[in-house]
Formats: sequence, structure tokens, C-alpha cells
Amino acid sequence: MEIELLPPSTGVAVVERVAGLVNQVYAESEKGLWRGSADRTSSEEVGGFVRNGEIAAAFVDGDLGGAVRIRRLDDVTGEFGMLAADPARRGLGVGRELVRFAEATSRDAGCRAMQLELLMPRDWTHPAKQFLAEWYGRLGYRVTHRADFGEDYPHLAPLLATPCDFLVWRKDLG
Repeated sequence: MEIELLPPSTGVAVVERVAGLVNQVYAESEKGLWRGSADRTSSEEVGGFVRNGEIAAAFVDGDLGGAVRIRRLDDVTGEFGMLAADPARRGLGVGRELVRFAEATSRDAGCRAMQLELLMPRDWTHPAKQFLAEWYGRLGYRVTHRADFGEDYPHLAPLLATPCDFLVWRKDLG
């Protein structure tokens, strides 16, 4: 497995594949949270993230195996999001390696902490979200606070099929 930050010159086909993979993975992991189908991202948005140096991709045998967005929140905090591993490659550790890459990239940039947000239904347990919560816990992340999704993203809140919160997770990179 090879992981790299995609260069600004990355071709349209790879950008489209990353956007498609993210949307595929999130459609499954957020099933029941949204009214109808709600794509997580677009090729245009991913293209902008690539141009900003924020998308890392994992390649397995030369094919896209996963991707993650990495960005700096402030002087000491990095963040990863849009983590997606190809379901056909489950069990290879693609997600875990993408998180490690995001942490190392942020640490090398001088960050002392890493953050992520996890959308969770407020009134019921979603199996995929519960799995992710447990997985992030095993990776050393801890919930620091709960944020109301509707307050942070008022334009997206009407698209939710159920009330949701963001759990904000952090990990010390020391």
C-alpha cells in the first residue's frame, strides 16, 4: 500500500474516483440519516481540496484503495475527515493507515493534536456509526464535546431524516 498527498496536477479521473468512493462509503455508513440520497461531496469540491494539498490517497496494487482529507484547524490542531476505504479492500488496514498518515502529516506540520467529527443520530444507535465510534476509540481518540449539527450546518439540517449531532473527537499527537 502506498499513501501520498495528491499533487495539484492530479487528473480529473482520479479526482472523480475519490469523490465517487467517498460518496459510496458515506451513502452506506450514513444510511437512514438523510432524506433521500445526499452525496457527501462532489468532484469539484474534491478537486479544490486536491489543489489545496488536502487529499491523501491510498493505492493498493496501483488502484485507489481509500482517501482522507487532512487540514489544519489552528496553530496546534490538525483535522481529518472524509475518510473512505474501498469496501472491496476491507481488512487490509487501509483506513487505519490513512489515519496514521493524517496524524504523521499533521505532526510533521507542527500540530500537537488531531481532531475529527462524527455525525451521530441523537435518538438511536446507527450500527456503522457505533462501529466507527468504537474504532476511533481504539485508535486513541476521545470525545471532547457534542455539537448540534443544525447549529453548525443550518443549510444541511433540513436534509436530515433524524436529529443528529456531531461528536468531536481529539487525540494528542505528542
